[in-house]
Amino acid sequence: MEHSALALPLPVIGLVALVFVAGSFALLRAIEREEKVRARLSRAINYDGGPVVVPKSEGVKALDLVARLGGALAKSGILSDTTRKQLEQTILSAGLRGTRVFGLFIGSKVLLMFGLPTIAYLAIHNLGMKPTNFYAVMGGSFAIGMLAPDFFIKQMRAKHLKAVERGLPDALDMMVICAQAGLGLENAIERVAQEFVFANKSVSLELAICASEMRIGTDRRVALLALGERTGLDAMRRLAGTLIQTMQFGTPLSQALRVLAAEMRQDNLTKFEEKAARLPVFLTLPMILFILPCVFIIVGGPAGVQIATALK
Repeated sequence: MEHSALALPLPVIGLVALVFVAGSFALLRAIEREEKVRARLSRAINYDGGPVVVPKSEGVKALDLVARLGGALAKSGILSDTTRKQLEQTILSAGLRGTRVFGLFIGSKVLLMFGLPTIAYLAIHNLGMKPTNFYAVMGGSFAIGMLAPDFFIKQMRAKHLKAVERGLPDALDMMVICAQAGLGLENAIERVAQEFVFANKSVSLELAICASEMRIGTDRRVALLALGERTGLDAMRRLAGTLIQTMQFGTPLSQALRVLAAEMRQDNLTKFEEKAARLPVFLTLPMILFILPCVFIIVGGPAGVQIATALK
């Protein structure tokens, strides 16, 4: 059976699919980086006082097209309100901000769902595969395209929340210093957000959003509650509850934050101790597979050699 020019070996198919998926994953991360750079450049001022004009690159235009496609699909009513809110909450908890991120997520998901099966079909339809294998490859490529963006967002969310949980006690210590220096709650949160940009971007982002909501909104309690609900972390909810109590009952802010920071550090230390306590269990299998055979060879090797010599 002659193969056409479109027929490719299976390793090449897998490599093309992997590159396509990796490139699509990179789109979600690149959009945030592009928006930050463009926002900083747009705020820069020339010597004549005019704003800096930032031309759009081809990569940004491609991202815009994908975001517009996803936005149009989201507005068409395909997604229910509950599903849309859950997706938006997941994206927010992953540390992704911007009006185009949701549309980019939906657009990349749709492109992957139809792009990967198309590439797989063009690559294998003339290879003479069995129908069962052919349909399995097509179904697998469709499933990868459908689930890959969700997996990527979940990984980013786990990384973002871990960074927030790791850097929050240090942020509270800096907030204590700001409170002792005479800054109010809103100014202290904003100052810590500015100082933590290079130390921990995740904590800085969450505190900056909270400071913006407190500055724009009329009820600071709502902004603090949103700080706890946005990430879903118990530490953030405790922080929000502590700050609300200080405003409601007039307790000293620095003292409450110092106690809360000490509790969070103790919780992190407890988690590390739990992980260390599980190490002997994890080391049991490697010890059985790699150490015990060596011990048996060393102990029983000479006796085995003597028995083999005696039997000759």
